[in-house]
Amino acid sequence: MITIGQLARYIGVSTKTIRVYHDKGLFSEPDRDASGYRRYDAKDAIDLIKIRTLAEAGVPLSSIKDLRSATEQEFQQALREIDNNLTTRIRELRATQGRLRELAAGHLAPLPTEVGAHLQHLARWGFTPRWVDLQRDLWILVFATHPDRAINLFHDQAETLADLALRQLFLDYDRAHDLKADDPRIDNLARRIAKAIQDRYGPDEPPELDAASAIPALIQDTVNVSSPAWQRVDTLIRAHLGA
Repeated sequence: MITIGQLARYIGVSTKTIRVYHDKGLFSEPDRDASGYRRYDAKDAIDLIKIRTLAEAGVPLSSIKDLRSATEQEFQQALREIDNNLTTRIRELRATQGRLRELAAGHLAPLPTEVGAHLQHLARWGFTPRWVDLQRDLWILVFATHPDRAINLFHDQAETLADLALRQLFLDYDRAHDLKADDPRIDNLARRIAKAIQDRYGPDEPPELDAASAIPALIQDTVNVSSPAWQRVDTLIRAHLGA
């Protein structure tokens, strides 16, 4: 007969762990001797080894008690289920690891690969870092709130920028950021953009997220608040298109 401390050392667990197993009903608590100490025998040591082995294999403590009293068929089925759960958990952990690595690389939210490639094109085409960062943030918002429609909107913008004349229009808009709101170049830029919208879509409405969605207005407010000149352009474009 051995003490709980001796049992813990022999099996390679802590006395606290043994007490937890007792509390959870996984490991029968032996009678105490005349001095009030628990005394364990060989069977207890064998039982503890089995419990420790299952726990180290990833079997939840809540399942170990049932497994120890299960038939061989039930035991094998339970292990298969645990294995499947672990496989799912490993997949989730790898996905989490991937997101952490994206965060470490400075990407606060994932975007489709083609959007990331498009953002790299913007920099090569001469758009300012401010514009590229703004586009990234706004696409993150759009894809997070309207994943079903975001890709169509993105394709529409990508097709627009594939046109050299329209791309130049976007570049001019980007560079107008620091102009004063009453700069005469603002009026000319707004007319050009309004005409480009009319030429591209005709009587049809440009693609949008959702008529009832507040996100488009939120996006436009975000753009306008960053530059009085851009806010003025937006006001004039709306006036031209409404005329």
